[in-house]
Parts: sequence; C-alpha cells; structure tokens
Amino acid sequence: MSKQSANNSILPLIILLILVLGTVLALYVFLFPEKKLPVFNPYDVNPDLVDKSVSDIKKGHRIADFTLFNQNGDTITQNDYKDKIYVADFFFCRCQTICPIMTLNMKDLQDAFIDDDEVKFLSHSVTPIMDSIPVLRAYADEKGVVDSKWNITTGSKKHIYHLARKSYFAVLDEGDGGLQDFVHTENFILVDKKRQIRGFYDGTDKKDIQRIINDIKVLKKEK
Repeated sequence: MSKQSANNSILPLIILLILVLGTVLALYVFLFPEKKLPVFNPYDVNPDLVDKSVSDIKKGHRIADFTLFNQNGDTITQNDYKDKIYVADFFFCRCQTICPIMTLNMKDLQDAFIDDDEVKFLSHSVTPIMDSIPVLRAYADEKGVVDSKWNITTGSKKHIYHLARKSYFAVLDEGDGGLQDFVHTENFILVDKKRQIRGFYDGTDKKDIQRIINDIKVLKKEK
C-alpha cells in the first residue's frame, strides 16, 4: 500500500473519531449541565419573608446601601464588599440558642475561604444597643473572627432591621425596628458580586454549610 493510500484510509477514521468525541461531549453537557445558582428577587421568595412594599418586584433586586460599625469601630459600607461574594447573617452576642451554632458555622466558612480574597462575611447585631463596639470586639476575639474576612457589626436598629426585611428577606415576622421589635433568624444569605441574593441556608445545619461552600465555588466560576 502506498503512503498516499494509507493516508486516505486513516483520514476517515480520524474524522469518525472527532465526530464520536464531539457527540460524547455534547451528550455530557446535555446530561450534566454546569450548575448555575438562581438570582432571588422579592417575587421569588416566600411571601412571608418579604416586606409587602417590595413583594411585587420581579427583577433587579440588590442589597441596599448600608452604613454599619464593626468590631474595631470602623465604618463598614457596601464599598467594603465591592466585587466580593459574601455570606450575611443576623445575630446577637448574648444569644444562647441558635446564635452560638451559627457563629461556629460561619467560622467554618471563614476558615474554608481564609486565603480567598473574593469571599467575605457580614454579621449584623439585632440588639445593637447592647452590642457595643467593645462587646463586639470581645465576641470576635472569643469566636476566632479574622477582621479582614468577617465584619461583626452594629449600628442603627431601624437600619439593620430594614436591611433584614427589605434587602435580605431574612425574617418571617413584621416590624418597624422600634424598641419592642426583635429579629431572630437562623438564615444565612449568599450575596454575589452584583449584590444579588443567590441562596438562603439554615445557618445551624452543617449540611447547609457545605452547600454554601459548594455554591460559593459555583459563583466564583461565573463571568
């Protein structure tokens, strides 16, 4: 057989191999599409969690601008989370029920992404009058908070409660952020770099903590 004939017989095999590989790849993509997290707008969330003033919004929801104070007394705003993926929650330092579990689990998340500059964490005190900056500092030291990764914050109660109900959709109960109002929720909220909500999780559940880790990895792959 001549060299030309050999080349002519191999060429169809190469073409067939390329077609087979292409078909297998297409079939894999069809059967196992790349995971993509939903974007949650008020309309998509349990109505009991959404303030009625925003419940009809179907697109474009973003976490509102905020001004808070962290464990070092530094002013914390949305600029500290610009181009960051972050997990937010609501707690108070004297809590003896769900908050210690939530804080321990947030610490696990912090440790999982300790060297990842794209990922941060944000905790809001729901008893800001009691959780002064020195109290937050002591709490942060006790719980192993890394200041560059995780802000534990206080501020205006009305402002924090407004964020909980109209931005993060973290609580079931209604209220005005007044003296008798009280928020207590186990929810962790995953926020992307565009300040969009991408997931809700039970902050007391280890399985959900692993789910957050996996979902953050998915978000990091988004363009």
